[in-house]
Amino acid sequence: MIQSLRLALKSLAGNRMRAFLTMLGIIIGVVALVVLVSLVNGATSSVTDVMSGLGSDMLETYIYDDKGNPITLTDIEEWSDEAEIGEISPCVSTMATVKYGSESGSLSLYGTTPGYYEVENLSLSLGRFLKTTDVENSNYVCVINESMAESLIGFLDCVGEEVSIDGMKFTVVGVLEDDSSSFMSLFTDGLNVAYIPYTTLLRMSSAVSTDITEFYVSAAPGHTNAEVETLLTDIMMERFDNDEDAFYIYNQDDLEESLSMVTTILSGLLGGIAAISLLVGGIGIMNIMLVTVTERTREIGIRKAIGATRGNILRQFLMEAIVICMIGCAIGIFLSWVILQLATIVAGSLGVAFAMNWRIVLIAIAFCFAIGLVFGLYPANRAAKMKPIDALHYNG
Repeated sequence: MIQSLRLALKSLAGNRMRAFLTMLGIIIGVVALVVLVSLVNGATSSVTDVMSGLGSDMLETYIYDDKGNPITLTDIEEWSDEAEIGEISPCVSTMATVKYGSESGSLSLYGTTPGYYEVENLSLSLGRFLKTTDVENSNYVCVINESMAESLIGFLDCVGEEVSIDGMKFTVVGVLEDDSSSFMSLFTDGLNVAYIPYTTLLRMSSAVSTDITEFYVSAAPGHTNAEVETLLTDIMMERFDNDEDAFYIYNQDDLEESLSMVTTILSGLLGGIAAISLLVGGIGIMNIMLVTVTERTREIGIRKAIGATRGNILRQFLMEAIVICMIGCAIGIFLSWVILQLATIVAGSLGVAFAMNWRIVLIAIAFCFAIGLVFGLYPANRAAKMKPIDALHYNG
C-alpha cells in the first residue's frame, strides 16, 4: 500500500499541470458543498439568535370571540398559579399626548401588569417597574423608555419627575433601557413609550375595552413553551365552547422549527448541487485515468513481465485516482476555510459569523474518497486485465 502511494505521488508529480486540472472539478465541488452549506447554517444561526433575543420564551394569546365569557384580570391571576406558567400579563396599548414643562409629543402608551417585565425580557436603567399594588390601586405611575427621557424630559435620571399624559399627572418611577434586541424594540425604537398599570389605563381611557383580548405568557423554569401552549389551549377550548377559531396562540418555537425545516431543505438542495459538481469532477478523473492507462501501457507490460500481479496494477492505478481526489479535497477544504473567513469579515458589521461545518467537511471527505474509488476502479481494472505480451507490443 505504501509503495502504491509513493508511485501514485511520483506519477502525479511528473504531470503537475494535468493533475491540477484533473483536481479542479473536485476542488470546485468541495468548495461549493462546504461553503454554501456553511453560509446557510451561519445565516440561519444568526437569525435564530436574533429571534431568541426577541423573546422566544414568550407565547402570545389573542382572543377573537369570547363567547360572552370575557377574560378578566382575576382569570389571569388564577392562571398564573399553574405550575407550567412562569409569568402571565395582559397588555393593551393606545396613543396619547405627553407633556413635560413646555415640551410635548405623542406617546405609545401601554397598560400592563408587573409580569410583563419578565415576559418581554425588559431591562431597567433606573428606578423600578410596575408593582402589583400599582395595578390594584390604579396608581398614576409610569415607566418610560430612555428615548422619552432624553427627548422629552431632557435627562435620564428623571425618576420622581411628573409628566402629563392626556391631561393626567403621572409620576415616573422607572426608566427602561432602549434594547434593540428586545421584541418590543420592533415597535418602539426611537419613540416615546410609557408603561402604566393596566387598571389605570382602563380608568383614564373609555376607548380601551375592559375585556382582555391579548395577553403574554412565559414558561416556568423546567417547563417548555409546548407544555404551556397545551395548557392554554385546553383552558381556552373549555372556556370558548371548544371553538378553536375563537382564539389564537402564537408560539415562536413554531416559527423557529419552520425556519429549521426550510434551512434543512435548502442545505440539502445546495448539497445536491455541489454533489453534482463532485460527480462531474469524478467523470473527469475517470477520463484522465483512462488516458493515463493508455499512455503507460508499455510500463504495465514491463511490470507484469517482471512479476507484478493483477492486484498490484489494480492497486497502483486505483491509488492514483484516490490520491487525486483526496488532494483536491484537501485544497477545496482549505479554500473553503479562507472564503468563510473572508465572508465573516465582510459580514462582521451585521453580526453574522460563518463557521466551517465540520460534519459537512467529513461528508465531503468521504464523498471524495468514494468518487476516487468508484471512478478510478474501471481504469484501474482495465490496466490490471492487460496481457503482458499485448502491453509490451503496444506502440500507441
